Amino acid sequence: MLNFTVGPVMCSDEVRAIGAQQVPYFRTPEFSSVMLENERLMLEFLSAPLGSRCVFLTSSGTGAMESCVMNILNDSDKVIVINGGSFGQRFVDLCRLHERDFTEIKLEFGKQLRREQLYEYSEKGYTALLVNMHETSSGVLYDMPMISGFCRENGIMLIIDAISAFLADELNMSELGAAAVVTGSQKALAVQPGVSIVALSPEALRRVETNKEKCMYLSLKEALKNGERGQTPFTPAVSTLLQINARLRAIQFGGGTSEREHIAGIADDFRSKIKDLPLEIVSESMSNAVTALHPLNKGAKEIVKILKDEYNIWVCPNGGEMADKVFRVGHIGYITKDDNQALIDALHDMQKKGLL
Repeated sequence: MLNFTVGPVMCSDEVRAIGAQQVPYFRTPEFSSVMLENERLMLEFLSAPLGSRCVFLTSSGTGAMESCVMNILNDSDKVIVINGGSFGQRFVDLCRLHERDFTEIKLEFGKQLRREQLYEYSEKGYTALLVNMHETSSGVLYDMPMISGFCRENGIMLIIDAISAFLADELNMSELGAAAVVTGSQKALAVQPGVSIVALSPEALRRVETNKEKCMYLSLKEALKNGERGQTPFTPAVSTLLQINARLRAIQFGGGTSEREHIAGIADDFRSKIKDLPLEIVSESMSNAVTALHPLNKGAKEIVKILKDEYNIWVCPNGGEMADKVFRVGHIGYITKDDNQALIDALHDMQKKGLL
Protein backbone atom coordinates (compact mmCIF):
# COMPACT_ATOMS: atom_id res chain seq x y z
CA MET A 1 0.00 0.00 0.00
CA LEU A 2 1.44 3.37 -1.04
CA ASN A 3 0.67 6.08 1.49
CA PHE A 4 0.43 9.67 0.21
CA THR A 5 -1.38 11.02 3.26
CA VAL A 6 0.16 13.70 5.48
CA GLY A 7 0.42 11.56 8.57
CA PRO A 8 1.06 8.90 9.54
CA VAL A 9 3.42 8.65 6.58
CA MET A 10 5.54 5.87 5.14
CA CYS A 11 8.67 5.04 7.15
CA SER A 12 12.11 3.78 6.16
CA ASP A 13 13.15 0.18 6.81
CA GLU A 14 15.46 1.39 9.59
CA VAL A 15 12.63 3.16 11.38
CA ARG A 16 10.24 0.22 11.01
CA ALA A 17 12.90 -2.16 12.36
CA ILE A 18 13.07 -0.11 15.58
CA GLY A 19 9.30 -0.37 15.94
CA ALA A 20 9.49 -4.16 15.59
CA GLN A 21 11.85 -4.55 18.57
CA GLN A 22 10.84 -5.22 22.13
CA VAL A 23 10.22 -1.91 23.93
CA PRO A 24 13.11 -1.30 26.35
CA TYR A 25 12.78 -0.01 29.88
CA PHE A 26 13.28 3.74 29.78
CA ARG A 27 14.27 4.91 33.26
CA THR A 28 17.91 4.29 32.42
CA PRO A 29 21.01 6.40 31.68
CA GLU A 30 21.02 5.00 28.15
CA PHE A 31 17.52 6.27 27.37
CA SER A 32 18.27 9.61 29.04
CA SER A 33 21.25 9.99 26.72
CA VAL A 34 19.02 9.38 23.70
CA MET A 35 16.49 11.96 24.90
CA LEU A 36 19.11 14.62 25.58
CA GLU A 37 20.44 14.07 22.07
CA ASN A 38 16.89 14.33 20.68
CA GLU A 39 16.47 17.69 22.39
CA ARG A 40 19.83 19.00 21.18
CA LEU A 41 19.23 17.97 17.56
CA MET A 42 15.67 19.31 17.46
CA LEU A 43 16.85 22.72 18.70
CA GLU A 44 19.64 22.64 16.13
CA PHE A 45 17.34 21.86 13.20
CA LEU A 46 14.88 24.54 14.34
CA SER A 47 17.67 27.13 14.69
CA ALA A 48 16.32 27.86 18.15
CA PRO A 49 17.72 30.84 20.09
CA LEU A 50 20.36 30.30 22.76
CA GLY A 51 18.83 29.11 26.03
CA SER A 52 15.87 27.36 24.38
CA ARG A 53 14.53 24.00 25.51
CA CYS A 54 12.60 21.23 23.79
CA VAL A 55 10.12 18.78 25.32
CA PHE A 56 8.54 15.58 24.01
CA LEU A 57 4.91 14.88 24.86
CA THR A 58 3.23 11.53 24.32
CA SER A 59 0.27 12.89 22.37
CA SER A 60 -0.82 13.88 18.90
CA GLY A 61 0.06 17.36 17.68
CA THR A 62 -3.21 18.64 19.11
CA GLY A 63 -1.92 17.77 22.57
CA ALA A 64 1.06 20.06 22.04
CA MET A 65 -1.19 22.82 20.69
CA GLU A 66 -3.39 22.53 23.76
CA SER A 67 -0.36 22.45 26.05
CA CYS A 68 0.83 25.77 24.59
CA VAL A 69 -2.59 27.37 25.03
CA MET A 70 -2.73 26.17 28.65
CA ASN A 71 0.89 26.62 29.74
CA ILE A 72 2.32 29.58 27.79
CA LEU A 73 -0.75 31.82 27.59
CA ASN A 74 -2.57 33.13 30.64
CA ASP A 75 -5.73 35.06 31.52
CA SER A 76 -4.09 38.43 30.88
CA ASP A 77 -3.28 37.64 27.25
CA LYS A 78 -5.12 39.08 24.28
CA VAL A 79 -4.64 36.62 21.43
CA ILE A 80 -4.90 36.69 17.62
CA VAL A 81 -5.66 33.34 15.94
CA ILE A 82 -5.16 32.89 12.19
CA ASN A 83 -7.93 30.57 10.98
CA GLY A 84 -7.67 29.36 7.40
CA GLY A 85 -9.00 25.83 7.79
CA SER A 86 -9.43 22.82 10.05
CA PHE A 87 -6.25 23.35 12.05
CA GLY A 88 -6.66 27.08 12.46
CA GLN A 89 -10.13 26.25 13.75
CA ARG A 90 -8.51 23.89 16.25
CA PHE A 91 -6.58 26.80 17.79
CA VAL A 92 -9.86 28.74 17.91
CA ASP A 93 -11.58 25.84 19.68
CA LEU A 94 -8.73 25.48 22.17
CA CYS A 95 -8.73 29.18 23.00
CA ARG A 96 -12.47 29.09 23.50
CA LEU A 97 -12.28 25.96 25.67
CA HIS A 98 -9.58 27.46 27.89
CA GLU A 99 -11.32 30.85 28.01
CA ARG A 100 -8.56 32.86 26.38
CA ASP A 101 -9.41 36.36 25.18
CA PHE A 102 -8.95 35.96 21.43
CA THR A 103 -9.77 37.46 18.05
CA GLU A 104 -10.05 35.21 15.03
CA ILE A 105 -8.82 36.29 11.60
CA LYS A 106 -10.97 34.07 9.41
CA LEU A 107 -9.57 33.40 5.93
CA GLU A 108 -11.19 31.99 2.83
CA PHE A 109 -10.18 28.35 2.29
CA GLY A 110 -6.97 28.12 0.27
CA LYS A 111 -6.20 31.85 0.47
CA GLN A 112 -3.04 33.48 1.76
CA LEU A 113 -3.13 35.85 4.73
CA ARG A 114 -2.88 39.40 3.39
CA ARG A 115 -0.88 42.15 5.02
CA GLU A 116 -3.91 44.41 5.37
CA GLN A 117 -5.88 41.64 7.11
CA LEU A 118 -3.19 41.31 9.76
CA TYR A 119 -2.06 44.89 10.20
CA GLU A 120 -5.63 45.94 10.95
CA TYR A 121 -4.82 44.65 14.45
CA SER A 122 -1.67 46.74 15.00
CA GLU A 123 -1.34 48.69 18.25
CA LYS A 124 -4.52 47.25 19.75
CA GLY A 125 -3.05 45.61 22.83
CA TYR A 126 -2.63 42.08 21.52
CA THR A 127 0.01 40.01 23.32
CA ALA A 128 0.14 36.69 21.42
CA LEU A 129 -0.51 35.27 17.96
CA LEU A 130 -1.25 31.62 17.14
CA VAL A 131 -0.71 30.39 13.60
CA ASN A 132 -0.49 27.09 11.74
CA MET A 133 2.56 27.83 9.60
CA HIS A 134 1.15 25.40 7.07
CA GLU A 135 -2.65 25.04 7.13
CA THR A 136 -2.58 21.35 6.28
CA SER A 137 -6.27 21.14 5.31
CA SER A 138 -5.86 23.62 2.43
CA GLY A 139 -2.15 23.28 1.67
CA VAL A 140 -1.49 27.00 2.27
CA LEU A 141 1.93 27.99 3.57
CA TYR A 142 1.56 31.33 5.34
CA ASP A 143 3.92 34.27 4.83
CA MET A 144 5.88 33.75 8.02
CA PRO A 145 8.34 36.65 7.56
CA MET A 146 5.36 39.01 7.27
CA ILE A 147 3.70 37.52 10.37
CA SER A 148 7.00 37.65 12.25
CA GLY A 149 7.49 41.31 11.34
CA PHE A 150 4.01 42.18 12.56
CA CYS A 151 4.65 40.42 15.88
CA ARG A 152 8.01 42.16 16.39
CA GLU A 153 6.57 45.60 15.59
CA ASN A 154 3.73 45.10 18.08
CA GLY A 155 5.57 43.25 20.85
CA ILE A 156 3.46 40.14 20.26
CA MET A 157 4.52 36.63 21.28
CA LEU A 158 4.49 34.30 18.25
CA ILE A 159 3.46 30.65 18.73
CA ILE A 160 3.78 28.47 15.63
CA ASP A 161 2.17 25.13 14.84
CA ALA A 162 4.74 23.69 12.42
CA ILE A 163 3.41 20.15 12.71
CA SER A 164 3.41 19.58 8.94
CA ALA A 165 5.91 22.33 8.03
CA PHE A 166 8.94 21.22 10.06
CA LEU A 167 11.64 19.83 7.72
CA ALA A 168 9.37 20.39 4.71
CA ASP A 169 9.60 24.20 4.60
CA GLU A 170 12.21 26.69 5.74
CA LEU A 171 11.80 27.36 9.45
CA ASN A 172 14.27 29.39 11.49
CA MET A 173 12.94 29.92 14.99
CA SER A 174 15.51 32.62 15.83
CA GLU A 175 14.93 34.64 12.67
CA LEU A 176 11.16 34.50 13.12
CA GLY A 177 11.42 35.46 16.78
CA ALA A 178 9.11 32.56 17.65
CA ALA A 179 8.40 31.96 21.32
CA ALA A 180 7.30 28.36 20.72
CA VAL A 181 7.22 25.92 17.81
CA VAL A 182 5.19 22.69 17.75
CA THR A 183 5.68 19.63 15.55
CA GLY A 184 4.91 15.91 15.58
CA SER A 185 6.49 12.53 14.98
CA GLN A 186 4.23 11.30 12.18
CA LYS A 187 4.84 14.07 9.64
CA ALA A 188 8.19 14.84 7.95
CA LEU A 189 10.06 13.17 10.82
CA ALA A 190 8.46 10.07 9.29
CA VAL A 191 8.19 7.81 12.32
CA GLN A 192 5.22 6.29 14.13
CA PRO A 193 2.59 8.64 15.57
CA GLY A 194 2.37 9.29 19.28
CA VAL A 195 4.87 12.03 20.10
CA SER A 196 4.46 15.79 19.78
CA ILE A 197 7.36 18.16 20.27
CA VAL A 198 7.41 21.70 21.65
CA ALA A 199 10.47 23.94 21.32
CA LEU A 200 10.43 26.84 23.77
CA SER A 201 12.46 30.04 23.60
CA PRO A 202 13.67 31.77 26.78
CA GLU A 203 10.60 34.03 26.54
CA ALA A 204 8.25 31.04 26.53
CA LEU A 205 10.23 29.35 29.30
CA ARG A 206 9.72 32.38 31.52
CA ARG A 207 5.99 32.26 30.80
CA VAL A 208 5.76 28.58 31.66
CA GLU A 209 7.70 29.09 34.88
CA THR A 210 5.59 31.99 36.13
CA ASN A 211 2.14 30.85 34.95
CA LYS A 212 -0.11 28.94 37.32
CA GLU A 213 -0.23 25.21 36.61
CA LYS A 214 -3.34 24.28 34.62
CA CYS A 215 -2.95 20.56 34.02
CA MET A 216 -0.96 17.45 34.91
CA TYR A 217 -0.43 15.29 31.83
CA LEU A 218 0.30 18.17 29.42
CA SER A 219 2.25 20.24 31.95
CA LEU A 220 5.22 21.92 30.32
CA LYS A 221 6.67 22.67 33.76
CA GLU A 222 6.88 18.97 34.54
CA ALA A 223 8.11 18.07 31.06
CA LEU A 224 10.90 20.65 31.32
CA LYS A 225 11.91 19.58 34.82
CA ASN A 226 12.12 15.91 33.84
CA GLY A 227 13.79 16.78 30.56
CA GLU A 228 16.79 18.18 32.40
CA ARG A 229 17.79 14.59 33.16
CA GLY A 230 16.66 13.25 29.77
CA GLN A 231 13.39 11.85 31.04
CA THR A 232 9.62 12.44 30.82
CA PRO A 233 7.13 12.79 33.70
CA PHE A 234 5.08 9.77 32.63
CA THR A 235 5.62 6.66 30.50
CA PRO A 236 6.35 7.96 26.98
CA ALA A 237 5.98 6.36 23.57
CA VAL A 238 9.41 4.79 23.97
CA SER A 239 9.74 3.16 20.53
CA THR A 240 8.64 6.33 18.77
CA LEU A 241 11.24 8.36 20.66
CA LEU A 242 13.93 5.87 19.63
CA GLN A 243 12.74 6.16 16.03
CA ILE A 244 12.93 9.95 16.30
CA ASN A 245 16.52 9.60 17.44
CA ALA A 246 17.38 7.47 14.41
CA ARG A 247 15.73 9.97 12.08
CA LEU A 248 17.40 12.99 13.66
CA ARG A 249 20.79 11.31 13.39
CA ALA A 250 20.16 10.52 9.73
CA ILE A 251 19.05 14.08 9.03
CA GLN A 252 22.12 15.39 10.85
CA PHE A 253 24.31 13.41 8.42
CA GLY A 254 22.87 15.19 5.37
CA GLY A 255 21.62 18.36 7.06
CA GLY A 256 18.18 19.86 7.46
CA THR A 257 18.54 21.77 4.18
CA SER A 258 19.15 18.54 2.29
CA GLU A 259 16.02 17.01 3.83
CA ARG A 260 13.94 20.03 2.84
CA GLU A 261 15.32 19.99 -0.70
CA HIS A 262 14.44 16.31 -1.04
CA ILE A 263 10.83 16.94 0.02
CA ALA A 264 10.61 19.96 -2.29
CA GLY A 265 11.86 17.79 -5.16
CA ILE A 266 9.16 15.18 -4.53
CA ALA A 267 6.50 17.93 -4.40
CA ASP A 268 7.72 19.63 -7.58
CA ASP A 269 7.88 16.30 -9.42
CA PHE A 270 4.27 15.46 -8.53
CA ARG A 271 2.94 18.91 -9.39
CA SER A 272 4.68 18.88 -12.76
CA LYS A 273 2.98 15.60 -13.66
CA ILE A 274 -0.65 16.54 -12.94
CA LYS A 275 -0.95 19.44 -15.38
CA ASP A 276 -2.90 17.37 -17.93
CA LEU A 277 -5.30 15.94 -15.33
CA PRO A 278 -8.70 17.44 -14.38
CA LEU A 279 -7.38 18.54 -10.98
CA GLU A 280 -7.12 22.10 -9.72
CA ILE A 281 -4.58 23.10 -7.07
CA VAL A 282 -6.47 24.79 -4.24
CA SER A 283 -3.88 26.80 -2.34
CA GLU A 284 -2.42 30.17 -3.34
CA SER A 285 0.91 29.52 -1.63
CA MET A 286 1.89 25.88 -1.32
CA SER A 287 3.92 24.08 1.31
CA ASN A 288 6.32 21.40 0.14
CA ALA A 289 4.50 19.00 2.46
CA VAL A 290 1.24 18.55 0.56
CA THR A 291 -0.75 19.48 -2.54
CA ALA A 292 -4.47 20.11 -2.02
CA LEU A 293 -6.52 19.29 -5.13
CA HIS A 294 -10.06 20.05 -6.27
CA PRO A 295 -11.28 17.48 -8.84
CA LEU A 296 -13.16 19.19 -11.66
CA ASN A 297 -15.34 16.27 -12.74
CA LYS A 298 -15.84 13.88 -9.82
CA GLY A 299 -16.33 14.01 -6.06
CA ALA A 300 -13.21 13.92 -3.92
CA LYS A 301 -14.54 11.21 -1.57
CA GLU A 302 -15.11 8.77 -4.44
CA ILE A 303 -11.63 9.41 -5.84
CA VAL A 304 -10.06 8.68 -2.45
CA LYS A 305 -12.08 5.46 -2.16
CA ILE A 306 -11.25 4.21 -5.66
CA LEU A 307 -7.53 4.86 -5.23
CA LYS A 308 -7.58 2.91 -1.95
CA ASP A 309 -9.76 -0.02 -3.04
CA GLU A 310 -8.64 -0.52 -6.63
CA TYR A 311 -5.06 0.80 -6.75
CA ASN A 312 -3.82 0.24 -3.18
CA ILE A 313 -2.92 3.91 -2.83
CA TRP A 314 -3.88 6.15 0.08
CA VAL A 315 -4.35 9.85 -0.53
CA CYS A 316 -5.58 12.19 2.15
CA PRO A 317 -9.29 13.04 2.40
CA ASN A 318 -10.59 16.31 3.81
CA GLY A 319 -13.32 16.68 6.38
CA GLY A 320 -16.34 18.89 6.90
CA GLU A 321 -17.71 20.91 4.02
CA MET A 322 -14.55 20.21 1.98
CA ALA A 323 -14.90 16.42 2.21
CA ASP A 324 -16.23 16.01 -1.33
CA LYS A 325 -14.49 19.03 -2.81
CA VAL A 326 -10.82 18.55 -1.93
CA PHE A 327 -8.38 15.71 -1.44
CA ARG A 328 -4.69 16.04 -0.65
CA VAL A 329 -1.49 14.35 -1.79
CA GLY A 330 1.35 14.36 0.71
CA HIS A 331 5.03 14.61 -0.20
CA ILE A 332 6.55 13.78 3.18
CA GLY A 333 7.69 10.42 4.48
CA TYR A 334 9.50 7.65 2.65
CA ILE A 335 8.20 8.68 -0.80
CA THR A 336 10.15 8.50 -4.06
CA LYS A 337 9.60 9.87 -7.55
CA ASP A 338 8.83 6.31 -8.65
CA ASP A 339 6.03 6.28 -6.06
CA ASN A 340 4.80 9.57 -7.52
CA GLN A 341 4.70 7.95 -10.95
CA ALA A 342 2.64 5.04 -9.62
CA LEU A 343 0.04 7.53 -8.35
CA ILE A 344 0.10 9.50 -11.61
CA ASP A 345 -0.37 6.28 -13.60
CA ALA A 346 -3.35 5.36 -11.40
CA LEU A 347 -4.93 8.80 -11.91
CA HIS A 348 -4.47 8.57 -15.68
CA ASP A 349 -6.02 5.10 -15.67
CA MET A 350 -8.98 6.44 -13.70
CA GLN A 351 -9.33 9.25 -16.23
CA LYS A 352 -9.47 6.74 -19.10
CA LYS A 353 -12.22 4.85 -17.25
CA GLY A 354 -14.21 8.01 -16.61
CA LEU A 355 -13.57 7.84 -12.88
CA LEU A 356 -11.66 11.12 -12.57
